[in-house]
Amino acid sequence: MRQTVLENDVSKITELAKQGKRLDGRALDEMRDFTLELGLCENAEGSARIRLGQTEVLAGIKMGVDKPYPDSPDEGAISVGAELIPLAHSEYEAGPPSFDEIEVARVVDRGIRESKAIDFASLCIKEGEAVWVAFMDFYAINADGNLFDAGSIAGLASFLSAKVPKLNDKNKIIKHEYSGKLEMKRMPLLTTFVKVGGKIMVDPTYVEEKAAEARFSVSTTEDGYMAAMQKGMGGSFNVEEINYMIDKAFTIGAETRKKLVKQMKQ
Repeated sequence: MRQTVLENDVSKITELAKQGKRLDGRALDEMRDFTLELGLCENAEGSARIRLGQTEVLAGIKMGVDKPYPDSPDEGAISVGAELIPLAHSEYEAGPPSFDEIEVARVVDRGIRESKAIDFASLCIKEGEAVWVAFMDFYAINADGNLFDAGSIAGLASFLSAKVPKLNDKNKIIKHEYSGKLEMKRMPLLTTFVKVGGKIMVDPTYVEEKAAEARFSVSTTEDGYMAAMQKGMGGSFNVEEINYMIDKAFTIGAETRKKLVKQMKQ
């Protein structure tokens, strides 16, 4: 029965898309509204929960001390992980990381990393011996599409609110004591599009993702820098569609960033 309902929804969404409409009444280039909460995880250096429509994601930052990579002895690093837990959707299962978990984590990671938003040299504690690694993990609590942008927004909010722990003389973390905030030079955000019925739409819901032919995510910053892009699914986009999505990503990213900053100040 559920499969039949999904197939009917997909068919309806495809027909609506061809007419330039969406099932939830949004314009094709309109994001869902989102709400943000900060500081929910007391053991994290920074944390945020976002509700993007019915999609809900919880993200947190933990700072750890590790040895630097041999080719960058004076630089720290970031590491992004995603977990799509079974309570978020009936499709998700417990066990080893799924393809979807790996993909969404890598796309969110790349959007932050390639923007140069974090000065990795500032995370060096002692060259060649010890650096900070910022581990950002996010968890899908409820999945109704577009975990890419939800993870990106929650992740950025977590990084912007993160604090760097104090260290003792042996470079061990002193719990619940901090030396200052984690410095962010830019505010990168992903904007994700799908093609449905030959039309491009932003911020797809779960059923819109099921109806999609192809997916495209673009990471942009407030100073006009396009940090990364990622194409997903089996379909394709032409050059005109790609240029359209890049232009829209800057516009929508700016609007999302403005809403994020406003909610973080509340």
